[in-house]
Amino acid sequence: MAYWGYPRYVSVAEKRAKAAKKLKQLKKKNPEIKPIIIEGRTIARTWWGKSWNHNLERYADYSNRIGRGRSYVRHGAVLDLQISPGQVESLVQGTRLKPYTVIINIKGIKKKIWQNMKAACAGKLDSLPELLAGKFPKALGEIFTTRRQGLFPSPEEIEFNCSCPDWAYMCKHVAATLYGIGARLDDSPNLFFKLRKVNIDDLIQQTITDQSYNLLKKAEKTSSGIIVESDLSGMFGIDMEDHMDFDLTKSDEKLSGGRKTSRKAVKPAKTKLIQRKSELKTGSKKKAGGTLSEKTGLKKTAKSHVIKTPKKKPDKKSPAKSKSTGPTDTAQILNIIKRSKKGVAVSILKQKTGFDEKKIRNVIYKAHKMDIIRRVGRGVYLGTKNL
Repeated sequence: MAYWGYPRYVSVAEKRAKAAKKLKQLKKKNPEIKPIIIEGRTIARTWWGKSWNHNLERYADYSNRIGRGRSYVRHGAVLDLQISPGQVESLVQGTRLKPYTVIINIKGIKKKIWQNMKAACAGKLDSLPELLAGKFPKALGEIFTTRRQGLFPSPEEIEFNCSCPDWAYMCKHVAATLYGIGARLDDSPNLFFKLRKVNIDDLIQQTITDQSYNLLKKAEKTSSGIIVESDLSGMFGIDMEDHMDFDLTKSDEKLSGGRKTSRKAVKPAKTKLIQRKSELKTGSKKKAGGTLSEKTGLKKTAKSHVIKTPKKKPDKKSPAKSKSTGPTDTAQILNIIKRSKKGVAVSILKQKTGFDEKKIRNVIYKAHKMDIIRRVGRGVYLGTKNL
């Protein structure tokens, strides 16, 4: 029962029970949902999870707001959390019966910053498991967590929206989702790189490639011995298949100037050239084409391996028809709101446009933030003079 207009107090046990009941219902409909379950009081235990949460808490934009989500994520309110490139979607159980939908968009790492990260990691990371476990030099960890220049996003790179009626800058459900990301990184730290739209292998690929290249170069100078993947695995102390799916032919192409060589063996080109010169000195001649000089014969031998591919004639087709352009999804939604005199509800917008409710709420959220539309009632919106 509510007193003096304040909502009824709900205990943690009651909140947990409500969230568990709803989770059970959702799993029946969708077994693929991934809830955030916190064991004990610590939200994150690993380096990646702790660094994610610490990064959010140190910004003044979030420090006063993000704490609102701690209790929510601890008592199991984040019923589902899905991470995809540049986006996080979650379902968070609030005071209402139906869970709220949270969408968080995170920009990918800037190209310049990613290049700096790769340069910093050159020669310092030996394997992928060490990186994911956070077992790397302390100096490297400091570079990763540098504000606005490291791997972790700043507030300017994060946009969020929640289907709840709370118009606060960051509601409890968004804050709980942000903490939920940190908890999820404890179990799957590789999802961090998926979220930031970069290839995790880039941080260790260059180290392994450089080592293999130097090894092969040294082998070419000394002998024409065979170097197989098992030798590389033993020398580097890593499992080539599990960690990198390292392709030896790429290193071979480096040595041969783009010419593919055998995956199992690398034979130095010098051996063939020396053998050929010795044959010329001893006066060995070919039976066919005896009028040609040995030098010319060498050139012909080299050219005989070149396969000429016929040039494709340009297709003479009729020019592509220009696609008909119409109003964008955002324009359609805003036009309907503009034409309304008393305001229009989300359900009406969904009925008229056929768009998903999440898309409509995203447009409404951004338009309201830009003062293009205003809220005139619960779930009812009207255009402003700026529209």
